[in-house]
Amino acid sequence: MSTPLLIVDTDIHPGLNGDRVAEFLPEPWRTRFRSGNRSSGTLGYWNPNGVNRVDAVLEDGTRIEQDPQALARHLLDEYHISYGILNVGSVLHLGVSPEPDYAAALISAMNDVVIHDWLPADPRYRASIAVYPNDPELAVREIHRLGDHPGVVQVIMPSAARMPYGQRFFHPIYAAAVEHNLPVAIHPGTEGVGISGAPTVAGYPTSYFEWHTNLVSSYIAHLVSMVVEGVFVKFPSLKFVMLEGGVSWLPPILWRFDKNWKALRMTTPWLERPPSEYVQEHVLLSTQPLEEPEDRRHFTAILEMFDAGNMLMFSTDYPHWDGDTPDFAARAFPPELRSRVMGETACRLYGLPMAVAA
Repeated sequence: MSTPLLIVDTDIHPGLNGDRVAEFLPEPWRTRFRSGNRSSGTLGYWNPNGVNRVDAVLEDGTRIEQDPQALARHLLDEYHISYGILNVGSVLHLGVSPEPDYAAALISAMNDVVIHDWLPADPRYRASIAVYPNDPELAVREIHRLGDHPGVVQVIMPSAARMPYGQRFFHPIYAAAVEHNLPVAIHPGTEGVGISGAPTVAGYPTSYFEWHTNLVSSYIAHLVSMVVEGVFVKFPSLKFVMLEGGVSWLPPILWRFDKNWKALRMTTPWLERPPSEYVQEHVLLSTQPLEEPEDRRHFTAILEMFDAGNMLMFSTDYPHWDGDTPDFAARAFPPELRSRVMGETACRLYGLPMAVAA
């Protein structure tokens, strides 16, 4: 990039030290955690790329994402990133665990490690706090416990769920988030795990390739649900962030959404405007993974079909195998969008000072 840009990375995945997590766990959960029983598992698909980049290691062989200073040096410093939002990936599986008390306790412990060990390590770090969404009372308690911490900028939940997130069951979570002026984000990776049900509407895929390609279907379901169930009418200041879900699927869904509203709007009388207007006012997406058509003009055309400057925020997804660096992502956007997508929109959402990193 020839000119300095304000860069905010909205999706960084730190690796937490298990022994440190155990220190924040009360009994009997600490003993269980130390025995090796930590989450609801995975579907077991084989990804030939692994989950994390094989080259994200230090000279002593330890992983970069497991050390706050190393991550700051090798990611934030290297790419002149002004702020990085920490989203612990391993905590997402707990959000679909069938055991609410253990899951909520472990989620709280992981949140505490981020707040006590990571936020103080570098002033550029900010944190999303995870919650157990399938028991709103537990989720609300966690939001009230940590929601006013100055380094906390977001609530995060898995995109895998028992039911669409617009349903009234989840509304106490949104009320608590609004009370603390926090957006609510979802993140993929646990579709089909625990109590979330089949990862696609057609059932269970037979490969990681198929599963990974279909992840966007859960995002579409949640987006439609959030609007139709009137979440943004009930909570007019709520922002809903869809991390790591791609970009190009959005305009066609909004076209279909608006057309159906014209014919079926009497079923949702609380929606007084086309659904696309609620989406453009309340929903944001992260850039990674960017679609890469053979003809790059096609991607630019997609960006012209929705309010990309106010709805897209840059993310690296570091250290995952398919992550994007800032220079790669910035080239994908026309100059008139670049500064907003790479940092300005995220600063407005998260209340961050707009200062370009040296």
